[in-house]
Amino acid sequence: MISAVEIFANGMITASIFLAGRNNIHTWWVGIVGCLAFAFVFRESRLYADVTLQFFFIATSMIGWRQWLHGDRGRALRVSHGNFAVFAWAALLGVMATFGYGALLHFHTDAYAPFVDSAVLAFSVIAQIFLMRRRVEAWLFWLLVNTVAVPLYASRGLYLTSILYAAYWVNAIISWRLWRRLSVSATGFEQ
Repeated sequence: MISAVEIFANGMITASIFLAGRNNIHTWWVGIVGCLAFAFVFRESRLYADVTLQFFFIATSMIGWRQWLHGDRGRALRVSHGNFAVFAWAALLGVMATFGYGALLHFHTDAYAPFVDSAVLAFSVIAQIFLMRRRVEAWLFWLLVNTVAVPLYASRGLYLTSILYAAYWVNAIISWRLWRRLSVSATGFEQ
């Protein structure tokens, strides 16, 4: 059964994800509210890596909000492409973190699907960091996260969340294309 908290959390996160894809600064505060609600939802479903992830999102949303407004040198960050080497290292780190945190959850908690849950956590952290820096490649990591999250959440009876994560998958493709155009149009060439 879908709870009122799950409906509220999904509504706020859906709005936040849509705003992020449209490069809108309001993504951050809307996301903070949604993450607080999702922490409760995931705790009730014994998805502990996802609970941890919500608190990470809250902290990084505060930082991302500031970075999007002020950047590193007092100017708002623009959408840009990241370095391929950084992207590759981030992917490798995500795989290592998935297995490390998954093993921790497997051996020390009653977590459901600890390695799959950990993959959602690890690659969400990476995607969020890229998003905070307004890197186009953030959306590629979000595609991976959404691909793994849909069946995980459905298996826990979080059907609304699972359906919305399928929609977020579509949004990630649209946002990736939009951000690629924003990056090109902002500078006249791909960075």
